[in-house]
Amino acid sequence: MPFTQQLQIDTQDTVTRRAIRYRTTGHRHGAIVRLMSPSDLGHLIKPFVFLDLFEGESSFINGMPLHPHSGIATVTVITEGNLRFEDADSGTGMIDHGGVEWMCAGGGVWHGKEMSVGTSKRIQGFQLWVALPPALENASVDSQYLESGAIPQTGPARVILGTYQGVQSPVRAPAGMNYLLVTLPAGESWSYVPPEGHESLWLSVSRGSLCAPEVVMAGEMVVFEPGSGSLTLKAKHSDTVFVIGSAEPHPYDLALGNYSVHTNPQALRAGEAKIAEIGARLREYLKKPNGSASVPVFK
Repeated sequence: MPFTQQLQIDTQDTVTRRAIRYRTTGHRHGAIVRLMSPSDLGHLIKPFVFLDLFEGESSFINGMPLHPHSGIATVTVITEGNLRFEDADSGTGMIDHGGVEWMCAGGGVWHGKEMSVGTSKRIQGFQLWVALPPALENASVDSQYLESGAIPQTGPARVILGTYQGVQSPVRAPAGMNYLLVTLPAGESWSYVPPEGHESLWLSVSRGSLCAPEVVMAGEMVVFEPGSGSLTLKAKHSDTVFVIGSAEPHPYDLALGNYSVHTNPQALRAGEAKIAEIGARLREYLKKPNGSASVPVFK
């Protein structure tokens, strides 16, 4: 992943603003841009360990394969268009701008077919992975599908995870992190004041551009220097849509598998063993005459 270090020279600026430490435009694979992985920037801003920006014809979602996870939660936020969801436990519905899918994989899950094409020709959004604490990394699967009207807002910010300015997200996420979806009209400014202890801070723009105060363009992700200072952002010449995350540092090493992130090798082995066991059951299920080729979630 190409990313560059932003050096801070002006000592006065370090007092008055949060400096950008890294910025990246990631790697594109079709409709998906991989902005962060657990093996690179994820080590710096954990519990946030992975970020994809997806954008293109909605039909690309049909090509998503069934795949496993353990030790993490995935958070999918729609910034343009809509997708349909289907889950045996949650029913069916539509997620549009500001809507959220939360998948707490815990000890193991196979998924990838719970989201399908909605009514829009194009779709845009972010998928974020969050590293889970020991109490949850091998726990039961927990899924939520929240339409946009269920996500509370404070000013221009929808509170996807956590609590901000007295507004709490309905997502059942671990404490100690915030994740907001913000829409700023052209020329308007907005300030984010991280809660106490939230030393990790980053953002990524999906549409428009921001002064942060350095310019951050659509398709970029930036990571700010650790600290506790606030951040003032201004939309430049057009309405700007971005996500911003802050968190208390994740105090564990990252034990990495192909689809898993755990806090230690023993937990990783348990997660991967559970994934293998679920995968074997899934393959047997799909062989049955009544087995569905589009299993939304298997756990």
